Amino acid sequence: MPRIAILDDYANAALDLADWKSLPAGFETVVFNDNLVEHDALVARLADFEVVCAMRERTPFPAAVFERLPKLKLFITSGMRNKSVDFAAAIKRGVVCCGTATSGTSTTEHTWALILATARHVPHDVQVMKQGGWQTRMGFDLAGKTLGCVGLGRLGSAVAKIGASAFGMKVIAWSENLTAERCAEVGAELVSKDELFARSDVVTIHLLLSDRTTGLIGAKDLAGMKPSAILVNTSRGPIVDETALLETLKAGRIRGAAIDVFSKEPLPADDPIRKLDNVVLTPHIGYSSEDTYRLFYGQMVEDIAAWAGGAPIRAIDG
Repeated sequence: MPRIAILDDYANAALDLADWKSLPAGFETVVFNDNLVEHDALVARLADFEVVCAMRERTPFPAAVFERLPKLKLFITSGMRNKSVDFAAAIKRGVVCCGTATSGTSTTEHTWALILATARHVPHDVQVMKQGGWQTRMGFDLAGKTLGCVGLGRLGSAVAKIGASAFGMKVIAWSENLTAERCAEVGAELVSKDELFARSDVVTIHLLLSDRTTGLIGAKDLAGMKPSAILVNTSRGPIVDETALLETLKAGRIRGAAIDVFSKEPLPADDPIRKLDNVVLTPHIGYSSEDTYRLFYGQMVEDIAAWAGGAPIRAIDG
């Protein structure tokens, strides 16, 4: 009986959001709600599974893990890109690798949820109200302010357009290879990195994590921000020097930050950033919505059915 491991289903949503029973008779699904990354424990858990369904960039799968899973025949990731997985090593061992489509809107919407929540102190005020209190802080309007986009790809452009059209914000942008022509297409002004951090009222990060972008935003950049500005990161935690950000927030050198991504995930319960009252934290849910998960899990079911029928779809070639 082929066994399917569905990994890192933190919200316990996988079985409700796709028709796993539509698979050919004999398939067994097992859902894991925790995040298990230690190699020996992961190998022991997955030793008897022929199919693994992974959520992108939650559980790392290096070559050393694939080499110890001889029963594994099919590996599926949400999305078509997963930097935590050595697809070449899997394919070398004869494992078929497939992916899914991704939502084009979830992270954009969550970015704006974080910007608005931080600008208007929503989490703080909700807590005050539940404790019987009333007004204690004042937020700021976005209209007429400057939105600085670090990265102007698909997500950065979508965020920029909303800032300009919905709130009348002035949009400026920077990344290492960004051109004035690309900025003009989006209605943004190309500026230097230093200028972006100095002028922006809201800095929002939209870059892929790579060797080039790891630690790209450091203490100097944070020190160059306005004391009234906020930083938003829905991309990847290591793009920002997290130690420098923690110290900046502790010292109150910027108004606040909104962070959805972290170098270590899940974020440890005792991480000091959890204790700060000038930061809005969410548990890497930029792409996590019912609609997006229906897409992910629905297409995982399709991938398994196609593979079982001998004609894999949405193959990843490594």
